Amino acid sequence: MTKFALAVHGGAGTLLPHLLTSEKELLYKSALKEALLAGQKILINNGSSLDAVEAAVKILEDCPLFNAGKGAVFNAAGRHEMDAAIMNGLDKSCGAVAGVSSIRNPVSLARAVMEKTEHVLLIGKGAEDFAKAQNFTLETDDYFFDSFRFEQWQQARVSGKIQLDHTEEDKKFGTVGAVAFDKKGNLAAATSTGGMTNKKFGRVGDTPIIGAGTYANNQTCAISCTGHGEFFMKQLVAYDISCLMEYKGYSLEDACDIVVQKKLKDIGGEGGLIAIDSKGNICLPFNSAGMYRGFVKGNSEVEVAIYK
Repeated sequence: MTKFALAVHGGAGTLLPHLLTSEKELLYKSALKEALLAGQKILINNGSSLDAVEAAVKILEDCPLFNAGKGAVFNAAGRHEMDAAIMNGLDKSCGAVAGVSSIRNPVSLARAVMEKTEHVLLIGKGAEDFAKAQNFTLETDDYFFDSFRFEQWQQARVSGKIQLDHTEEDKKFGTVGAVAFDKKGNLAAATSTGGMTNKKFGRVGDTPIIGAGTYANNQTCAISCTGHGEFFMKQLVAYDISCLMEYKGYSLEDACDIVVQKKLKDIGGEGGLIAIDSKGNICLPFNSAGMYRGFVKGNSEVEVAIYK
């Protein structure tokens, strides 16, 4: 059995070598490695899987390359509405936030919801009021402004489309996430996203919905998803994988393959996920052209990849 392990993702979609410069590719891989090393350090020092996934996701939220935190896309009103969730596989405790606009690290606010309230999901102004009560530092719009994201939004406004992080030609699902297995055998998952470019009416995707985009259960697995959220919600992707393992005895790999490559595709869903089971096995399946992803097992070197 693997002593401890960690996996991260930075989104899936139409990720092809000719669409990404070598310089940009190095930046993405460097950020993924930084997130993995942050989580690995915690696990090496007997830290919890919960601490590891939060630390890894915070690194990705702070990187403008990814559609979460600092790199969150613009909604139809020209603001940022972010979602995040975290779950502890030990006791299935979980917390989530949706539609928050001024939180530097939504994943940390999600953890505060889990640990400081009797609730699972807080949204919008209420979630931000809770953040203030917990002494979270709130950022101004300037912190989240990115010229690349702004140009994406301008293009989306002209076409009138709601876009999955980028154009239809270069489609990316920019959610970030992490899953971990610690030395005590506990699993955890965390996911964070800025949602869809030009999204309207307070749209919320699968990320903060426990069982859809995020799930952890020590008896089965921990999952963090990235893709077209509506389809992941319809299929309850994260929980579906856990159920196949718990009730039908499927391996993590077989359960992931059935859900991502068949059940999700059958309803038109595109994207992928990262998964880790109660023995430290890791699966990184996706049905899109690529997925920013990486993993590390024990004290070994981290491994990162983008394309198939």
